[in-house]
Amino acid sequence: MKKVQFIVLLSILCCIIIGCSKDEPLEEVIIDDQPLLSPQYIMNIAHRGASGHSPEHTISAYEKGEAMQADYIEIDLQLTKDQQLIAMHDDTVTRTTDGKGEVQQLTLDEIIDLDAGSWFNEAYPASAEVVYEDETVPTLADVLGNFGVDANYYIETKTPEKYPNMVKELVATLEEYDLIDDELPEGQVIIQSFSEQSLQEVTTLAPSLPLIQLLNKDALKQLDDERIAAISSYAIGVGVNYEALTDAQIEAFKANGLLIHAYTVNDEKEMSELIQRGVTGIFTNYPDRLTNLLEELKADQ
Repeated sequence: MKKVQFIVLLSILCCIIIGCSKDEPLEEVIIDDQPLLSPQYIMNIAHRGASGHSPEHTISAYEKGEAMQADYIEIDLQLTKDQQLIAMHDDTVTRTTDGKGEVQQLTLDEIIDLDAGSWFNEAYPASAEVVYEDETVPTLADVLGNFGVDANYYIETKTPEKYPNMVKELVATLEEYDLIDDELPEGQVIIQSFSEQSLQEVTTLAPSLPLIQLLNKDALKQLDDERIAAISSYAIGVGVNYEALTDAQIEAFKANGLLIHAYTVNDEKEMSELIQRGVTGIFTNYPDRLTNLLEELKADQ
């Protein structure tokens, strides 16, 4: 079985090479001198920051992701009781802070008083750092203010059905920090969501922002050509659960001009296989591993 997989992967890689012009080395197609949204660029997305090394969705995690040469800071959004956007994956504060309760039932002042880093030191002592004990939950404004217009942001509207004002607040905050502007590099801010309705709302309020439709395992199993074509009418790509992704789906996405960003991939061998199969981006808790892999591919080519 492994031999067959190797032959298939080798065939795909050969097809990519043959498809390149003789004057254009393969490493330039995969890595060098390509726009972020080019289908030939492999995007390195620091999932919740470099969350394999630091407590997720903290300034430390985002800083570490940038230091590890990730292309994007990935930010999940939740909305507080007083309508403030914060960076948090869950809709409760229980897992990643020393507090309890639903985000939408807590004010920003209540949330920023919580310890957002000590849990990581306890769970991952080999990666523990004293500075994490001082980490708090950042607002979206905190993140944008800290990293500015020189960083790239990959932002998810989490469970937007719970937060009717989420997209409106998101667009207003991006405008406040000059991150909705035709003069900015294409793809500097990407908005992703499992909710098509939320993405369509983004299009209405900020049509210049590129969109990614997230698809979980169940959505991939139910996927058909009609749905893929519909996604391509409003999104530039898909964010997919890599464990359920098929080669036929990869080809169908590409045929419809969609970028393919796989989540969440932490093993270098799996990263390599996905790149050879044709994905154009990877969400990872360990952006340093993907950076190293891409450098190795570049050196080998």
